Amino acid sequence: MKTIQSRTVVLDIDNIDTDVIIPARFLKVTDRSGLGRWLFANWRYDAGGAPRPGFALDLPEARGAQVLVAGDNFGCGSSREHAPWALLDFGFRAVVSTSIASIFQSNALKNGLLPVVVDRATHRRLLAQPGAPVTIDLEACTLTLADGTSARFPIDPFARYCLLEGVDELSFLIDQEEAIAAYEGRTAPEARAT
Repeated sequence: MKTIQSRTVVLDIDNIDTDVIIPARFLKVTDRSGLGRWLFANWRYDAGGAPRPGFALDLPEARGAQVLVAGDNFGCGSSREHAPWALLDFGFRAVVSTSIASIFQSNALKNGLLPVVVDRATHRRLLAQPGAPVTIDLEACTLTLADGTSARFPIDPFARYCLLEGVDELSFLIDQEEAIAAYEGRTAPEARAT
C-alpha cells in the first residue's frame, strides 16, 4: 500500500470502542472473512437484525469508500484483533481521527489497516464533508484534501516499511533468515572459541 485515493465515510462519534466496532458475540471466529457484515452491528441493525435506516456505512454514497473518518479516541477498549479485521473486510484501508487508541493502532498496523492521526483543523474539515475525496500517501505520510490542503501524520517507521512492502512482521523475519543465520554463526559459543 503506497497510496489510498478514496471518498470518506464519516462517523462523528468520540470514544468508539472495539466492542462497538465488532461486538463480542461475533468473536467466535478465527477467519477474517465475513466480519465486515457485522461491523458496527449494534448501530447498523435493530434487535431483530433489520438494517437501521440512514446509518453512514449503509448509505449509497458510502459504497466503495476506503477511508473512515471517526471522532476522537477511536478504537479504545479491549485489544480484540477482530476490530481491524472487520474494518478491512468491510473495505476500509484507513481510519482517520485526532487520536487512536494505542493497542488498536498496533493491531491495525499489523493487519494492514492504516491508522491516520491528523490535527484538529484537518479533522474538523473532514467531519464537515462526508464523502469528500482524499489521498493518503504512505510514502510522504500525508493526507491531502480535494483542494490540495495537506496534513502530515506520524507512523512507526517499521510499520510503515511493512505496509509499503506488503509484508507482515513474520514475513519480514523470514526474509531475514540468511542474515540471522550469519549472525548466529558469528556469535555461537563455538565460533567465539576459534
